[in-house]
Amino acid sequence: MQLIYSPASPFVRKVRAMLIETGQQEDVELAPVQTAPTAVADEARAANPTGKIPALIRSDGPAVYDSRVITRFLNDRAGGGLYPDARIWEVLTLEATADAIMDAAVLVTYESRLRPPEHRSEEWIEAQWGKVANAVKAVNDRWMSHLNGPLDMAQIAIACALGYLDFRHDARGWRKGNDALDDWYAVFSERESMKETAPTG
Repeated sequence: MQLIYSPASPFVRKVRAMLIETGQQEDVELAPVQTAPTAVADEARAANPTGKIPALIRSDGPAVYDSRVITRFLNDRAGGGLYPDARIWEVLTLEATADAIMDAAVLVTYESRLRPPEHRSEEWIEAQWGKVANAVKAVNDRWMSHLNGPLDMAQIAIACALGYLDFRHDARGWRKGNDALDDWYAVFSERESMKETAPTG
């Protein structure tokens, strides 16, 4: 199998981290691409008609895309247990929260880095950041008992989301007022899967 990826993407990092956690990293070749919303790589578009990454190319079927679909596929393949039946709705909801944080944070990055200054909307940027801040606060206030439980995909997703905030938006200071989440992330980020997939670029 082949993973179409960029090392800066938090959605890609989710997949790469879970590959490590489930012992499948040797089964998937990493295929880096240079892609952007305004200049989609041919390889990304060939694997996913929307051109988004990550996309997983399989030898025995069509490509699988969207990070949540890929992680479910790979988890089932390995019998990894990262989507336990007993907590499935909590795991999926928290993973969706992490993905929403990533979505909004990536849009802030695109607006700030790719759009010409004269066309940037600070109001739009702040609206996206409001989504990030509200979601981070909700995780801190409501979900710490889950994050402190057995490893699952939700924890990996939240860690990747927070890692992206540090990577691209550190000056925003997501940790302020979120001490419990900050403490949890400090420990979780020491996992080998987090260290090996730290974003670059």
